[in-house]
Amino acid sequence: MTPFALTLTAGRPPVARVAPAPGELAAHRKAVDEAVAEHGALLLRGLDLPDAASAEAAARAVTDELMDEYEPFAPRAAYRPRLYSSTEWPPDQPMCMHHELSYARQVPSRIVFACLTAPAEGGAVALADGTAVLRGLPADLVERFERHGWELRRTHNGPVGVGWQSAFGTTDPAEVERYCARNGISWVWAVDGTLRTSRVRPAVLRHPGTGERVWFNQIAFLNEWTMDPAVREYLVFEFGPEGLPFTTRCGDGSPLDRATVDLINDVYDAHTVREPWQAGDLLVVDNLRMAHSRDPYRGERRIAVALADPAPVSRS
Repeated sequence: MTPFALTLTAGRPPVARVAPAPGELAAHRKAVDEAVAEHGALLLRGLDLPDAASAEAAARAVTDELMDEYEPFAPRAAYRPRLYSSTEWPPDQPMCMHHELSYARQVPSRIVFACLTAPAEGGAVALADGTAVLRGLPADLVERFERHGWELRRTHNGPVGVGWQSAFGTTDPAEVERYCARNGISWVWAVDGTLRTSRVRPAVLRHPGTGERVWFNQIAFLNEWTMDPAVREYLVFEFGPEGLPFTTRCGDGSPLDRATVDLINDVYDAHTVREPWQAGDLLVVDNLRMAHSRDPYRGERRIAVALADPAPVSRS
């Protein structure tokens, strides 16, 4: 028997009210897993989460193994070991839909977001089902990316983004090169110490639980056309197309135009659900199935994030 009732509302993820004590969540783990397997995500409401320690306890109760983050695109604070702040991103700008670490060979199959302080307005973690997004995209676009994969290009130590020392957690270039070699990443060092990397990853995967094909990537989020136009224009003028902190291409190396990126984001928008934060909310997300984003917001917003339950990624 399910220990909590789910509230299902169009345009919102499923919500369940639970007892305040995070320590009681472990007893509900099976029900949480079943709800996440059915719906892709579950928001647990009513918990007492006043600090990072309680958020960590809640995250551990609904996962098997917490993970370290690696190769970040923007800074995070470490609240506790393997418990982070949300990504530092301008509060007045939206963060586009993406699956966490989809550029890696091993990714978190589950993400947990804990609301320590709810913003005065906005700031929801919005979700989009990657199976529905895949069905909503044009067949020729899907076929192209399914055949070739997607390419991610990064420039470290430029004026924008994360330096290679922070991204790879080392000051030793040889260790960076060993990491890249192990993970199928090509690299080039410029004479000024700037590091440029590229990799090709699958754009579509087959979900290990449901067997369904899922649009799983960060093609739109990390593409240059999602940048503020003035920022992109300045970076291209000053450093050339190869100097952008990041951009994406089709896996065959062909660039993407704005219309393609806008189309992908439009399909995400058509399948987006969101629930405004309340203090104590715990959002459990199947990262292999559900893309997530962040709405603009006003006021203080403190969200603790745990990446969990690593899974290898392979083509569909």
